[in-house]
Amino acid sequence: MIQCKRVYDAPAREDGYRILVDRLWPRGIKKADLVYDEWCKALTPSGELRKAYHGDTLDFAAFSQAYRQELAQHKAEGERIAARAQTQTVTLLYAAKQTEQNHAQVLAAWLRQLAVSRS
Repeated sequence: MIQCKRVYDAPAREDGYRILVDRLWPRGIKKADLVYDEWCKALTPSGELRKAYHGDTLDFAAFSQAYRQELAQHKAEGERIAARAQTQTVTLLYAAKQTEQNHAQVLAAWLRQLAVSRS
């Protein structure tokens, strides 16, 4: 199972393996205070793409499409995480205020597709 959660929400046992999926460290959180198992920068949007989306140059649909193209270059890393999600819960941690339209949701959907193709 793959799920998403804001880094500012309290950790729970049900989170399983927690992966920070932001390129930048979340504001207001000390590194020693965040409960996470891995910081996976390889699967985060590029700096240019992130800035274009947050600068309102791209809408969410265009951002999602461009981000999926970037993710395709890191398929091996994605397959590693998708494989883990078949044996335990994987929680993708993100700092964005928007909970429905953010890169973690796009990443989670991409990872779920990889997991299905592995079956």
